[in-house]
This record gives sequence, C-alpha cells and structure tokens, in this order.
Amino acid sequence: MVLANWDGIEEFAMVARLGSFTAAAQAYGASVTHMSRSLARLESRLQAQLLHRTTRSLRLTETGQIFLETCKRLIEERDEAIAAIASQGEPSGHLRITCSYALGEKFVAPIVRELSTAYPSLTVTLDLDNAVVDLIADGYDLAIRTGQLNDSRLVATRVASRALITLASPAYLVRRGRPSDIEDLRRHECLVGSSAQWQFKGNGTFRPQGRWRCNSGNALIEAALADMGICQVPRFYLGNHLSEGRLEPVLPDLNPEEEPIWAVYPQRRHLSPKVSAMVDALRNSLPSHLATASGLAT
Repeated sequence: MVLANWDGIEEFAMVARLGSFTAAAQAYGASVTHMSRSLARLESRLQAQLLHRTTRSLRLTETGQIFLETCKRLIEERDEAIAAIASQGEPSGHLRITCSYALGEKFVAPIVRELSTAYPSLTVTLDLDNAVVDLIADGYDLAIRTGQLNDSRLVATRVASRALITLASPAYLVRRGRPSDIEDLRRHECLVGSSAQWQFKGNGTFRPQGRWRCNSGNALIEAALADMGICQVPRFYLGNHLSEGRLEPVLPDLNPEEEPIWAVYPQRRHLSPKVSAMVDALRNSLPSHLATASGLAT
C-alpha cells in the first residue's frame, strides 16, 4: 500500500530507535498520546502490526523490522534533498561506504577523511569488508570495487586502476631457478593469497599451490622477502622493494592488463552531492596514492 503522506513514519522510526513511547515523545517534541495515535494510524493504513507492545517493553515485529529500514532511508533521503537545496549542493548528511581492506585502510580512508574535513555537514561510515555486499539491500551509498561488474542496478565510475605483479626474492630465484613460463610455476613454492587464481597476459591463469597461505598482501610480501617463494600481489603493496632490489619480477612479459577500480553506487544516488563529491575525490587522489605506494611516483 502506498502511503499518502508522512503521518506516522517519523514517529514510528523514533519509537523503534529509542524503544519507548515516552523517550520518543521527548525526543520528538510531542506528547505520548500523539506518538501512540500516529503509530496506530500508520499500522491501520498499512494493515500490518509494526510493534509488539506489552506493559514493560516494545519490540519490532518482523514486518516492522523490514519497514523500519525503508523508513530510515526515506527520512535520510528527504533530509538530504532539503539540505542539498539549502546548501546549494554542498555535500551533507550521512555517507555510507564499503571497501575491501586492501584498498580501504591505506588508500581510501585518507581520502574520505579529507572529504569529511572539508565538509563539516557530512558524516561518514567507512566499512572495510572483503565480502561483496548488496549496496541497495544493505543501505550503502557507495562501494569501491575492482574487476568486472554485473549488477545492472548500479552505476560504476572508473576512479583508478591496479596492476598485478608476480615476484620473488633474488635469493629464492638463485636457489630454485627462474620460471620460464606459466606451467613452470608448478615446480615452485607459491605463496597463496586470497585469490584462487593468478592472472597473466592474454587471459592466462594459474592455480597456485604452496605450503604457505595468507589473505594479507603485506604478509605475502614479507614471506617473499624471507625467501619463501613466489607470490602475485597488487603492485601497491611493493613500495620500494623492486627499485631497491629486494624483490624481482617473475615472468614480467606476462603481466596482465591493469584492472579497473570502480566507484559503484545505486542508480538513484547518482545526483547526490555527497556521492558526487566522493567519486570526484577518489578520481582525483586515488591514482597518485596508488602510484606512490607502488614506488612509481616521481
């Protein structure tokens, strides 16, 4: 059922958040009677119960839990629309971002921090998670992702790229020999990260096997520096290890094409000032941050 107006939506969200009609009434600046009657009218219009009420407690019904998330987004988007007009498009409101640990902690977080400092009306939540979350269902405004994207509900803007490089220490290569092709990697100790397959030029792939596994790129680099084997990692983990000779490329002629890094957001968010500002900040700053970490900056 489509609601005809806002009657009861904010009252319901306030009661659900604070857990009592009395606390919600005080925060909302209305009487307990007003809060109770507004919620009753809302439930009548929805023809559904949103709260289980007892003399001692309130708790959301299953329908109420689902509806609450919708209400929170409606309120937030309304407030952002009003704020955008009032501030003539200046970023404001709450920006929720999801990103992998590898990119997020070292590269995205500083850019987000700079944006937050520049716009005092903007609050930010940056969640680092290697899982690919559903932006729409989980209420995110923006994700930073790599590789191919398949969700037609989302808009993607390329903000940078990352290079994958295969490498080992000079001491390991002296001891075990230098691989001459992809198949030759099978006789080597491979340091295995979070990816099940290594990528090479021309869509070549290799499934690494080895005695040492870790889902941290920094830990893979440390293992390679300790002469334990060959690894493949994004180049931004390397710093000056290549230029200073502590690590050497393996099969450099077969390095794959650079992967795009995308800022991804729901279609309905594409004109939001906060999302536009974040995408612009990533596009302007992320490539140089990655180049510096890769030892490529001049």
